Amino acid sequence: MLEIGTKAPAFTLPDQNGELHSLEDYRGRKVILYFYPKDNTAGCTKQACGFGELYPQFLEKGAVVIGISKDSVASHKRFEEKFGLPFTLLSDTEKEVIQAYDVWKEKKNYGKVSMGVVRTTYLIDEEGTIVRAFGKVKAADNPAQMLGELE
Repeated sequence: MLEIGTKAPAFTLPDQNGELHSLEDYRGRKVILYFYPKDNTAGCTKQACGFGELYPQFLEKGAVVIGISKDSVASHKRFEEKFGLPFTLLSDTEKEVIQAYDVWKEKKNYGKVSMGVVRTTYLIDEEGTIVRAFGKVKAADNPAQMLGELE
């Protein structure tokens, strides 16, 4: 996980509509940048829907929510449409941003070891500096937790 106080690594990735987004596009706004393992899985759906429900409150506080996984643009589009997600989902199929943000880790599941995205959420300030970092977050609790961080 990246250290608080460090500059958030720059990136440019396609969203669920195939449009490119760069971190620089959000300069002057707070960014909730969350990394999740996979579209349409139980935990990831809970987390995404939670961010979706609270999205108007994030906007009121001057923040945007961006989700990143290694799923394809098409997968993100289906996920967005199925659950009516109002925020940006970025596709990092090459895992470049996932690795830059240090969330590609060894995971153990029922004794089996594999590599994957560790659910991690960063709060990036208006100048592009990481001001909060949470690793191994609880999917269902993370949206409300992050809204609280904006107080």
